[in-house]
Order: sequence, then structure tokens, then C-alpha cells
Amino acid sequence: MTALQALVDLGIAQETLTRIVGVLVAAYLTARVVGYVLTAVVEHIPRRRISIKILVPITRVLIYGTAAYLVFGPLLQLSAAQLLAVSGLFGAALGFGLKDLFAAIIGGLVLVTERPYQVGDKVTIDGDYGEVTDIDLRATTLRTPDDSAVSVPNATMFTANVSNANDGQPEMMVVVELAVTASADVDRASTIVKEAMVTSKYVYVDDDHPFAVLVEDESYYRTIRGKAYVADLRDEFAFASDVTERSMAAFASEGIEIPEAPVRAPEHR
Repeated sequence: MTALQALVDLGIAQETLTRIVGVLVAAYLTARVVGYVLTAVVEHIPRRRISIKILVPITRVLIYGTAAYLVFGPLLQLSAAQLLAVSGLFGAALGFGLKDLFAAIIGGLVLVTERPYQVGDKVTIDGDYGEVTDIDLRATTLRTPDDSAVSVPNATMFTANVSNANDGQPEMMVVVELAVTASADVDRASTIVKEAMVTSKYVYVDDDHPFAVLVEDESYYRTIRGKAYVADLRDEFAFASDVTERSMAAFASEGIEIPEAPVRAPEHR
């Protein structure tokens, strides 16, 4: 027995099926168009980029929720026998593995309401780091620094740590690490890193977004950690590269030695 025949046997007319398909297609197209329009608009208002992009998943939930009401509202007017048959099909679906799907959907609803992160944020979820590019009812999509799209089931937020680097703000702290030998002039090296940060075209400094330069004393080298905010979190790696390149050039011109091999991988924030 085909799925269509099963629905017909449940008393769902051909006209009703046509209406259902029409509603679902209209909801899908509307969600796509609204997402495209909001994404295009946000590029012209960079300071409001994150707050506008969060409207994309919220609008999608509203559109699909309305579609679900239009589809299932009339269908819920079932007889006792029909309701029993639908319940049996629903239970069988759960038994075939839809439990995880429903858990992901619940996670998606929690994300939209509690907002531990939103579209445009830089987050780490269960070890995966990147910018949140999409949040739907089933999964969150991250764009990693290597330009890979990672789909993280929303249910993951119930069992894994979630780290948000900017918490909905366009500014984000970036940590740049450089190492010099133990015999190097660490004070001068720190000054060089500081000057490279505050003169970077990507930096954002005010009373609420200070910068700092810290020195960590290791066994045979010194680690200089420069911490500053970027005005746009999308410039995270451009800022780190800019500060590193100009600091290294200044180190070389002033004879400040660095260890022969990299000591520690740079941090995201």
C-alpha cells in the first residue's frame, strides 16, 4: 500500500492533499525569500548585522508554524478509528529512529527562545568553532575558519559545552600570541606587539573594550599575549594576521629573536 493510498484510506480527499502540498511549498518558498532579503539587507547595516540576522530563524519558525497549523488543523478533526490509525503510524515512526529528530527540534525551539547564541555569533559547540550561519529546527550550521560548513544537531546543546565569543555583539576579543627567546628584550617585544594592535585598521578600542599585553614566562622562551577587540568579528583572522606580520617584521629589524619552531597554536579569542 502506497503512502498516498494510506492517506486516502484515512479519509483525506485528493483536494485536501493538493492544499497541503500547496501550503508546504508556499511556506518553503516564503522562508527562502525572507531569508535572502534579510541577508541582503544586513550587509548594508553592519552595526545591526547580528540583530537582524537572528530574525531569519525566528521568521522561519513562524512561517513553518503557521504552515503546520494550516495543514494539521483540519486533519485533527478525525474519527476515533482514524485517530487510532494515525497514532499507530506516529508510534511506529518514533520506533524507527525519529526520537533523535524530535530531540533536535526541541533543541531548536529552546535556541530560538533562550538564545544562547544567534546567527552571526562566533561559537564553539562540542569542539567545533565557527560563525553561526543558520539555525533551523533540527540543526545549527557553523562556518569554520577553513570555510567548511558543520551541521550540529540542536540537541547537542543539552549535552555539550557551548562557548560564545561575542554574545550577539559585532565586536569580539581576539588573542594574538607570539613567542620570543628567553634572552630577548621582552619589554621591547611587548611594546612592539602593543603598537601593532592599537594601529591595526581592524582594532576597536574604548572604555568598554580595552586591550592588554601579557607576558608568560616559560622554560626557554617567553610568550607575549596581545588581547584586543575587533570592530567586526569577521575580521578576527585578518586582525591576528596583521598584528603577527607587523610584530614579526619589527622583531627582525630590532634583532629580537624568536624560537626556531612554533610554540603554541593561536587562540580564537
